[in-house]
Amino acid sequence: MGVRRRDRPHRDPEVPRGGHPRVLRQRPAPPGAVSLLRVLVSWLRELVPVTVSVDELAEALTAYGFEVSAVDPAPPIPGRPARGEDAVLDLEITTNRPDCLSVAGIAREVSTIYGDTITWPALADTPAGDDALPVTIEEDALALCPRYAASVAEVRVGPSPAWMAARLEAAEVRPINNVVDVTNYVMLELGQPMHAFDLDRLAGGELRIRRARAGETVRTLDGVERQLAGDMLVIADGARPQAVAGVMGGADSEVGDTTARIAFESAWFDPVSVRRTSKRLALSTDASFRFERGADIEAPVRAMRRAQQLLTEIGGGAPRGAIVDRYPTPRDRAAVTLRHARIGHVLGVEVEPGFVPATLERLGFGVDGEATEGDGRPRWRVTVPPHRVDVSREIDLIEEIARHHGYQRFPSTFPA
Repeated sequence: MGVRRRDRPHRDPEVPRGGHPRVLRQRPAPPGAVSLLRVLVSWLRELVPVTVSVDELAEALTAYGFEVSAVDPAPPIPGRPARGEDAVLDLEITTNRPDCLSVAGIAREVSTIYGDTITWPALADTPAGDDALPVTIEEDALALCPRYAASVAEVRVGPSPAWMAARLEAAEVRPINNVVDVTNYVMLELGQPMHAFDLDRLAGGELRIRRARAGETVRTLDGVERQLAGDMLVIADGARPQAVAGVMGGADSEVGDTTARIAFESAWFDPVSVRRTSKRLALSTDASFRFERGADIEAPVRAMRRAQQLLTEIGGGAPRGAIVDRYPTPRDRAAVTLRHARIGHVLGVEVEPGFVPATLERLGFGVDGEATEGDGRPRWRVTVPPHRVDVSREIDLIEEIARHHGYQRFPSTFPA
């Protein structure tokens, strides 16, 4: 396979430069089929130390189900020397794999392909608690927002360091300021959308997750006054909506040059609710794009700690108080039984038993102790991580084994 290389960075000529960073600028793709993700190879190599060439990496990702449609030259990243050749990969991510809409998601796949160990990004060691700010999820909103985390930081708003701005630009996200850039950086790195409110512009200094009320409007960050409906979820302060949950923040609490204190938001919002709201408002954003496809309900606090770490690292401010984590009904991880005999029957090839748990564990699955079927062949109880919203059945696990075993090893005719 040949990977198409471009001699200059790609930009859709129909998409103007600028605009708010949360407004999605997605290049055309078959409806519902794939989405495009731009991944900087040097950023990827910070998480997983793969040493193959860019072309070899692109071909491997394509072979394992993530087609690289083009390779662009990488911009220089000040203060972040590349480990080997650098480039930007244009990856086509299928709709059922929202876990791979991030650098970390692709790193997890690359580590499984090459057997390398992932070095996860550094996180702030901030405890959970209730002393930061009042956060309430109203009873009739819990189904749409079962988890909401928030924290406070004192900030010095200004430009981001050159390395962060360059990485955002490589992903076609326009740098705004160090606080907003941290939220976008975390989204690109970990896949968890975040938001930052100017805390001193929130009435009562509180956050309330609730359904919109009759007649309410919100002026979103793109400057448009939007009429809200009762089935829409909003983030409100003590007086009015300040954000459309999972879609876009409000202009009244936007972080600007004079902001001194912020409230970070990191949450899980119901995919159907976000999709419906986004469609009715005719507003598609990077955040809604990810929430609509299914986010990781265990990611909000991890992403929050990453944002705090980055904010401190770049000199943009420091967290104050604990992380408020509203998660009243934690969800259990699903478990699926996987039979070695069934793998062979479906794929038509024998897969080494040890390959199965090793592969699944690298992909983030939990694999409990091996048991034996009546025919003496092993079976495993596999715990599905919450980032894998596409896996719920044995056949889904077999597909994972098939991808990483290599489709080229399969017979041309499969068993009936």
